[in-house]
Amino acid sequence: MTVYIFDTSSFSKLKHYYPSIFITVWTGLDAMVSSGEVISTREVWSELQNGSPDQSLTDWISQRKKVIFTTPCVEELLIVSEILKIKHFQSLIGKKQTLKGTPVADPFIVACAKHYNGCVVTEECFKENSSKIPNVCEAFDVECINLETFMQRQGWTF
Repeated sequence: MTVYIFDTSSFSKLKHYYPSIFITVWTGLDAMVSSGEVISTREVWSELQNGSPDQSLTDWISQRKKVIFTTPCVEELLIVSEILKIKHFQSLIGKKQTLKGTPVADPFIVACAKHYNGCVVTEECFKENSSKIPNVCEAFDVECINLETFMQRQGWTF
């Protein structure tokens, strides 16, 4: 069983999949959340609270908060530390986040995926010499896909 760790961007993109129309998506996600195949980190929960997602998405996520969002264990925190030791990846924590104290989920998402030998689901794209999630995943040998690829792997069609 592959564990998929969702980034804020992929959760946010789900708002375009209306529950009354894309029943397959929501039924499938519910089953995968229940079985522990779809998780995320509490930092993503915090980022979602700072955004303005769709109300039905907010309700769905809130009802499953305790099941989806994990608290990083010691191993994950050590991996976060390893990620941030790399000077290039220190920019994951921007000046704005540092000054405002806003949540930064990216290194925690990668660490969670590394810990569970899982796969990150994000809408960020690999960009040469960047500190985007796919770049960090590549550096730490963690698989990284987008929401469309995730849905294809599940065999979801509409």
